[in-house]
Amino acid sequence: MAPRRPRRRVTALVLGAALTAVTATACGSSGSGAGGSTGKVTEEQIQEALQKPTELTVWTWSASLPDIARAFEKKYPKIKVKVENVGTGPEHYTKLQNALKAGKGAPDLATVEYSAIPQFALAGELVDLGRFGFDDLESTFTPATWNAVKTDGKLYELPLNAGPMALFYNKKVFDAHGIAVPTTWDEYLDAARDLHKADPKTYIAADNGNAGLTESLIRAAGGTPFSAEGDKVGIDLQDAGTRKFAASYQPLIDEKLLSPVAGWSTEWYKGLASGNIATLLSGAWMAGTLESGVPDGAGDWRVAPLPAFGGKESATNGGGSFAMMKQSDHQLAAAALQRFISVEEGADIAQRSGSFPARAAVLSDPDFVGRKSAYFGGQEINRVFADSLAAVREGWQFLPYDVYAGNIFNDQVGKAFTGGITLQEGLRNWQDALVKYGRSQGFTVD
Repeated sequence: MAPRRPRRRVTALVLGAALTAVTATACGSSGSGAGGSTGKVTEEQIQEALQKPTELTVWTWSASLPDIARAFEKKYPKIKVKVENVGTGPEHYTKLQNALKAGKGAPDLATVEYSAIPQFALAGELVDLGRFGFDDLESTFTPATWNAVKTDGKLYELPLNAGPMALFYNKKVFDAHGIAVPTTWDEYLDAARDLHKADPKTYIAADNGNAGLTESLIRAAGGTPFSAEGDKVGIDLQDAGTRKFAASYQPLIDEKLLSPVAGWSTEWYKGLASGNIATLLSGAWMAGTLESGVPDGAGDWRVAPLPAFGGKESATNGGGSFAMMKQSDHQLAAAALQRFISVEEGADIAQRSGSFPARAAVLSDPDFVGRKSAYFGGQEINRVFADSLAAVREGWQFLPYDVYAGNIFNDQVGKAFTGGITLQEGLRNWQDALVKYGRSQGFTVD
C-alpha cells in the first residue's frame, strides 16, 4: 500500500468532545456480527462468523486490496468484500471523519496511516484488536511496526506496509560529476554543493515543505518532540534532536541547494527523470514510485542507507495498514480480513504489489533480502531497507492530532523554505500553534 501524497490539506477531527472517549467505556449490541461488542472472542466464533453471508466494506486507496479481497472471498465464499476508493489521503480522511461524526455510513475497515492512528483512536472510533487475541501476533512483526500500531497500550491495526527510510540516489548523475555517495549528513551537504556547482540545474533534492519528511528526519536525528498519554500531550520542537535536524538542514535552504518544485507534481517527476533532482530521502515505498513514475530512470537509480546525523539510527516515513471502525456490524469477519491482509495470503499479495513487508520472517528470508532489482541496476535493495527498519530509533510518538499538525505545517514551517524565517523559527511557530490547538480541544499540553 503506497502512502498518500505528502502532506496534507485535510480538515482535522473535532477532538474536544472525543476526549471523553479516553475514559469512557464503550458499549453496544452483541449481535450476530459482534458489532459494537467489546468482549473477548474465540477463534471458533470468528470461524463461525465466516460461514454466514456477510458483506464487508473497506475504504482504501491501496491498489492491491481488490486482489486481496478476491482471494479472501475465494477462501470464504460466504463473505463479500466491497472495496471503495473514496479518495487519497485528505479526501479519504475527511469522508471517514464525516461518517464517524454522523454515527453511520462508515466502512468496516479503512486505511489509516500509522501517523493518524492516535487521532482516530482517541476519538473512540477504532476497535481494540486485543479482543480478538491479536496481541499474540506481536512476534510476527518487527518491533518498529508493531509499536506503530499501538496507542496507550491498545492494538488498533496489524502492521502491513513498513516505511523504513533510505537514500535513493541517481548513480548516473553522481558518477558523471565524480561525487561519492554520502554516508553522513555533512557529506550529504557537501554533495549538494558539489552537484549544484557542477550543474546549476541539478539539485540534491526537492523540498518546499513536507511535514512527514520533517518528522522523519527529526526522528532520525534523535528528536522525540511529541508525547501523549490519554489527554496529556507534550510538545517540544526545541529538543536536542530537533535542533540537530534544523541546524543540519538549514544550509540546504540558505544556499538554495533544494529544488523548489512541489513533490508529486509533473515538474517533480520530470526532475527525477532528467536527473536534475538527484536524490530522495524517503520510505521504502519510493522504490515502487520510481519504477512506475520514472520508467526511463531504470538502471540509473540506487539505494543507500539514510545519511547519519551522528549515529547509525534510522527512521520510518509513511506506512500504514487497516483499522476496524466501531461502527462495524461485522467485527468478527472484519477481524478475519485484517489478519488475512497482514499475516496470511493477503500480505504476500500486497508485498508483490510493492508494499514493503512488516513481517519479521520475511525480512530475515535470504531470498527476500537478496532479491536483485532490475530497475536499481541489479542491487539488493531489500537488504538496505531491512537494515534500515532494524535500526529505526525507538521512542517516537505521533501527536493525537497529527492529521491537524500536518494540515498547518506549511502555514508555519513552510515559510522557512522561502527564506522568510529560519527552519528553527518555523518549528517554534508550529509548536506554538500546536500547543494552542491542543488546549482548545481540551488536552493538557506542556
